[in-house]
Amino acid sequence: MSTTVTRASLEQKLALAKRCSREATLAGAKAAAVATVASAIPTLASVKMLPWAKANINPTGQALIISTVAGMAYFIAADKKILSLARRHSFEEAPEHLKNTSFQGAGRPHPAFFRP
Repeated sequence: MSTTVTRASLEQKLALAKRCSREATLAGAKAAAVATVASAIPTLASVKMLPWAKANINPTGQALIISTVAGMAYFIAADKKILSLARRHSFEEAPEHLKNTSFQGAGRPHPAFFRP
C-alpha cells in the first residue's frame, strides 16, 4: 500500500497548520490579557495596602509577578488550543470504523470503561 503525497495535499496541510497556529496565538493572547489584569490588581493593591509587600516587593518584582502569570497563561491556553485542534483534526481524518466510539451495549452513550 503506497501513498502518494501531492503538492495540493501538502498545501492544504500547511494552510490548516497556519490556521491552527493563528487560533492558538489568539487564544493565548486573550488568556494573557485576562491573566495580566487578574494578577495586576491584587499585586498592585497588596503593595499599596500591606506593609510587608510595600517593604519587600519593588516595582521590578511586581512586574515579574505580573508578567510571569501572563506568560504562563499564554502558553497554557495556546497549548490547550493546539491539542484540542489536533485531536479534532485527527478524528476528522480517521477511518469510519474508528470514529464510532460509543458503546452499543446497555443503551449507554459512553464506553464500558467509563461506567459508574
